[in-house]
Formats: sequence, structure tokens, C-alpha cells
Amino acid sequence: MGMDENAAAASAIRKWLESEKLETREVQDPQNFLHLHVRYPPTKAAHVFNVVIPKNRNLVLIYSITRVDSGQQSEMKDHHSTDPLGWETWLHDTRMLLTQADLDWVLHIGKKEQEPGPLQAFNLSRPIWFDGLSQNEFMHTMRHVWLTKLSLIHKIKFGYGPGIGKPGPVDDWISKKSEQTSKSLDSKDEKMNIDIDETGGFGRSFDRDEWA
Repeated sequence: MGMDENAAAASAIRKWLESEKLETREVQDPQNFLHLHVRYPPTKAAHVFNVVIPKNRNLVLIYSITRVDSGQQSEMKDHHSTDPLGWETWLHDTRMLLTQADLDWVLHIGKKEQEPGPLQAFNLSRPIWFDGLSQNEFMHTMRHVWLTKLSLIHKIKFGYGPGIGKPGPVDDWISKKSEQTSKSLDSKDEKMNIDIDETGGFGRSFDRDEWA
């Protein structure tokens, strides 16, 4: 593992994305050797995917983050209020769907008032180690993340409507920003006390920097 291996992987990835005519943008990210934003699939309805090569790992990580619409979040709150067991069943089925999809995942669930809130965002990801990296594996991984993401989007729309066209809040991200800007709190204690994620694969929280 080294800079030469990272550079070779990055060069191959850029070549594959170009050959598929996918729009890409370089992200200034000093914590990683490579960080690209990729619009996929190559349609008007494309979503942003992240392609990351950490500096100290021999792998590339493909992930995509989705925020849940504010209107859909409101419908989820109503569901929880009128049918708590039905809401927990929906969450359980969603966890099973993602686990069976053979991806790493995080569900960001609202945590206000000590009760499970609505699904506010979700992250789907999959690593590819360099010794298994090929154009076929890379593109199929991106396609697999996309199709799983799409299936959950349809599941949310079917159960909670099309939404209002405005992303809802994500409590976890607000909490994380507050933690980063507060100098008076001990970060180690916070990590032990705060349980903000429903996760699979990555443990309690998803952070691409954990792969660095």
C-alpha cells in the first residue's frame, strides 16, 4: 500500500467515470487522497455519489447520503403518534431491507423528547479493496448502491407520500455541528453518552473519515 497504489486507483477511477460519461467534481478534502462528487445515474434525475480513497487505507469507498422530505417526516410523526407499533415495524422492515442488500448503512432517526422520531436521512455505502478493484466491480457497486437507495426512496414515498419538495431537518447533523463548535465539552464522553444513529456495517455512526 502506498501513494503509487492510491494514484493508480484514482487514475483508473477517473478513466472509468469519463468512459461512462458521468459528471464528476473534485472535492477539496485534505483528509483523503481522492474525493469526488459523481452524478449518477447519467440522467436528469441523477443523485450525488461520493467516491473516496482514504490516505491510509488500500480501498475506495462509494457512498450516497439522502435527506428525507419535510412532508414525509411529518407523515412519519403522525404514524408514530397513531400507531407506534406500526412505525416500529416499518423501521424494522427498513433495517432488514438494507441489511439484506449487502451494504453498509446508517439511518438517522430524530431523537427529540426521548422518543424515536421520523427517519430524517440515510447513508448507504460499500468499500472496494484495491485487490478487487476493477471497472466492473466499481460500476456494479455504484449501481448497487443506487438501486438500494432507489428502493428505499420508493418505500418512503409509498408509505408517506411524495412530500412537499423541501428536505427536512436532520437532528444528528445539528448535534454534530454543536459538538464541533463547543470547546467546553469532552468529545470522548459525548461519544459514549449520545446514541444518534441506527446503523449497519459501520457500527454506531457513519463517518467516511473513520476509514482514513
